[in-house]
Amino acid sequence: MNVSETIFFIDRDSGIGLQAQLRETVVSAVLAGRVQPRAHLPSSRKLADYLRISRITVTLAYQELINQGYVEAVNRSSYRISGNPPGMDVEGERRSAGSNPIDWSRKIKMSFGVVRQVAKPLDWRRYPFPFLYGQMDPTLFDLNAWRDCARRALAREDFVLMASDFAAADDVRLVNYICSRTLPRRGIHATPDEILVTVGAQNALWIVTRLILEKGSAAVCENPCHPDISASLLLSGADVTTVDVDVEGLSPDALPENVDAVFVTPSHHSPTGATMPVDRRTQLLQAAEERDFVIVEDDYEFEISYLAPPSPALKALDPSGRVLYIGSFSKSLFPGLRLGYLVAPAPFIREARALRSLMLRHPPGHLQRTAAYFLALGHYDAVLHRMRTEYHKRHVIMAESLRRANLKVAGSSTFGGTSFWMEGPEGLDADRLVSELRQDGVLVESGSPFFPRSDQPCRYFRMGYSSIPSTSIAEGVARVRARIDSLCGGSEQASVAK
Repeated sequence: MNVSETIFFIDRDSGIGLQAQLRETVVSAVLAGRVQPRAHLPSSRKLADYLRISRITVTLAYQELINQGYVEAVNRSSYRISGNPPGMDVEGERRSAGSNPIDWSRKIKMSFGVVRQVAKPLDWRRYPFPFLYGQMDPTLFDLNAWRDCARRALAREDFVLMASDFAAADDVRLVNYICSRTLPRRGIHATPDEILVTVGAQNALWIVTRLILEKGSAAVCENPCHPDISASLLLSGADVTTVDVDVEGLSPDALPENVDAVFVTPSHHSPTGATMPVDRRTQLLQAAEERDFVIVEDDYEFEISYLAPPSPALKALDPSGRVLYIGSFSKSLFPGLRLGYLVAPAPFIREARALRSLMLRHPPGHLQRTAAYFLALGHYDAVLHRMRTEYHKRHVIMAESLRRANLKVAGSSTFGGTSFWMEGPEGLDADRLVSELRQDGVLVESGSPFFPRSDQPCRYFRMGYSSIPSTSIAEGVARVRARIDSLCGGSEQASVAK
């Protein structure tokens, strides 16, 4: 039996090396059972001629497959699938599926359908006007520096350390940097035993809710609220009260009488960008002391400050340790990094570390050490400097474009940030707007996931500018204006003109 060369395909625009594509074709065919053990592969010459690539490329790919155990050499120029390649059982055959499929709707005891995620298409880069929040512009990131730090993290001494089981510990260098550099910028002083490294801010949030909330607990979150926060609270079994935010964020006067925990984003409310002033922060801390509740502070994007210095974190004003502080590097570096941290009193961190150990032991050691080098060697600050400069430029262009298009800004960060919270006219359905704008090559985010308890059409939407070129902003905004007019009959444009 022979393997036809027609199963091979080369995509020269994929960014993946030719050898890697050849190996991937063979491996996926073996694991999917599309080729049988001992089936002969095309000769290196024949396959090279078919794909119009170098013969040495094919030979090297075959050699690597031999090293991995997927392919074996028959003679100097002939190759075949191994008799027992990885992914096969002892007999070299795939295990057949059971005849009676499982009804998983009966087996699953808890549904997580309450989570309303903000839709972000994976192929967003092909859209010419991506006003998506939280995505990165790779031109602003120093990839060569990151590669160098990853290489440093693979040095023998570092590798031996990170390849070991950390048990429940974290990378010492990363924790020390957070203590000495990151937290002091927010006015926070903490010791290493008061810090837990997490897989992003969401992981920290989930750990906190597991530890402080249970069925019957009383929790408060903002309205609108990031969908991950509201979903985590609802899934904890707690009784959740939402408190409307205004231009100064959450008002402590609006808190209910019975409360065990308040979840806030005081420095940069998600999604409006409102900043809670110091007097409100003081009032909230006093209420927590008097009524014995805990405050969970999600402090993100404070690094992207170019209009004004960011205000100190709420935890910096906390004299009694009632504030549990959550931070992240994912927003300031790149979203796929998934590295965050939790700052809390040492007894709380001990319990959080034990819970994290049950979930995932610890974040990957090599990733922690790479990030530690990137931070310590100054690359992080250099990237932030480039981001602030570019985002300031885009902010100015975006604000002017929105003003000219008569689009209403419902909120934006006073110190900078990377997005505008928009309010459409009465009757606008932001979900429909998002869907139809895709036909225009424009991506915006509906505000409906931020209002989890409302089943009415949402007229709010968010427009980010971290990933769209400044030269595309004006045209993209104009297309948003045109699509809103088409959905709402141009009534808002006419009323503004009057």
